Amino acid sequence: MKRDLHSHIGIVGAGFSGLGIAVKLKEAGYHDFLIVEKSGDVGGTWRDNTYPGVAVDITSFNYSFSWEQNPHWSRVYAPGNELKAYADHLVEKYGLREHLVFDTEISEAHFDEDTHLWRFTTTDGREGTARFVISAVGGLTQPKPPTIPGLDDFAGKTMHTARWDHDYDITGKRVAVIGTGATSVQLVPAIADRVEHLEVFQRTPIWVVPKLDAPIPGPLRGVFAKIPGTQASVRLATGALTEAVMVLGSTYERQFPLLRKGIEQICKAHLRRQVPDPELRDKLTPRYDFLCKRPTFSNTYLRSFTRPDVDLVTTPIDRIVETGIRTVDGRVHEIDTLILATGFKVFELGNTPPFPVHGTDGVELGKFWHDNRYQAYEGVTVPRFPNMFAILAPYSLTGPSYFSMIEASTTHILRLLAEADRRGATCVEIREEPHNAYFADILRRQRNTVFQAANCVGSNSYYFDHHGDTPMMRPATGPEMFLRARYFPIDHYRFASVDQPGAEVSRPKRRTA
Repeated sequence: MKRDLHSHIGIVGAGFSGLGIAVKLKEAGYHDFLIVEKSGDVGGTWRDNTYPGVAVDITSFNYSFSWEQNPHWSRVYAPGNELKAYADHLVEKYGLREHLVFDTEISEAHFDEDTHLWRFTTTDGREGTARFVISAVGGLTQPKPPTIPGLDDFAGKTMHTARWDHDYDITGKRVAVIGTGATSVQLVPAIADRVEHLEVFQRTPIWVVPKLDAPIPGPLRGVFAKIPGTQASVRLATGALTEAVMVLGSTYERQFPLLRKGIEQICKAHLRRQVPDPELRDKLTPRYDFLCKRPTFSNTYLRSFTRPDVDLVTTPIDRIVETGIRTVDGRVHEIDTLILATGFKVFELGNTPPFPVHGTDGVELGKFWHDNRYQAYEGVTVPRFPNMFAILAPYSLTGPSYFSMIEASTTHILRLLAEADRRGATCVEIREEPHNAYFADILRRQRNTVFQAANCVGSNSYYFDHHGDTPMMRPATGPEMFLRARYFPIDHYRFASVDQPGAEVSRPKRRTA
């Protein structure tokens, strides 16, 4: 029997965003909510990405919730299966199982202006409603295949890294990997000694930072588990380092260009140590500035290309043929297995949001963003889409890790829900004026970022959308994000009640003695 899909609060997505806000909803006294997940399990990115070598690229201490730190990480940069286990732990510890609705994909949603309810349908024809909807759909969920002619002509095995086939054995195979982003950096060294021959097709080289990774000894894990504050202290230190490198370096390029240039020198020295051959080293050297494209951390990727059974191919691809890959020089690289490490659709029409969302006056969110630039007040709300909040939205991501953004967005959303309760409001909507002022400030701040103040030509970065903006990254620091989430003016929002059409609901006055 299919589960009823009506609730007070509907959460779309059971990755860490959905699980994190669900925990905080329960703590705040909200129990009438559902987490609608199109797949059959929780974990999002860490459920889907199980390719060899998958691991976090932010220290494990920071890639977790501040209120549920895990003392049992096996490494400084934990492998992917431990992140999936962490998601399962959240579900069991905080009693989220009863709120989960699996194998349910939403096909369309619209806001009913008469009832102040979101009404949605699913791909199997069911209908549901929610007073408030929280989009917890992650950015790394929809694989992006390359636009290379003949992709379907290949007669061998093809798989995207986000859809790894564990029943297929690559041992002894001639393998080609298309893509040299963060996924490829983890995958290539993990499979190099298993395959007969590996060819990596590179369009754009990537900046590779030395990875300060190591196993976490059992006794130290015991200290983390038994002595309060020890792991939090490490988290604070590693978070500050990440903030300095990844956030300050990208957000304040005009003010601190030497920070980026210093990291580039570290990367170049790392490359020289790993790759003695100057010709090969030149091919692996980026021609764009650090942080224009997502950098990555590895001690083994660059060295992989010094192996006799691994080739770096920089000649552009002409097309995929039945037996392999033909490059523009006419050569056919014959292979048995084609692996697509080509990343994900992020801020693109049809992916953000992943289904049509119609607000007031019939405005569709995806088309609005596509036509008018991606924008959202504090990375959470958009005018004409009442009662809809997002965890990952335009300009929401900053701070030491994705989890920082989740916690800040959750704070923002819980403040709105609490205020709606105090006022007896059934409708919450960001006003046009503060939203537009915020977006104008974002665009002004963007001019200081590495994306506009440095050389990003040729980076082929998914940070950039078709408008030339970089909506993936908020041009602000982590501390500022948290402060704004906690103290944004509540009157930036309009509160109304279905019982009083057209009238705003004011905050109840305090009684005086």
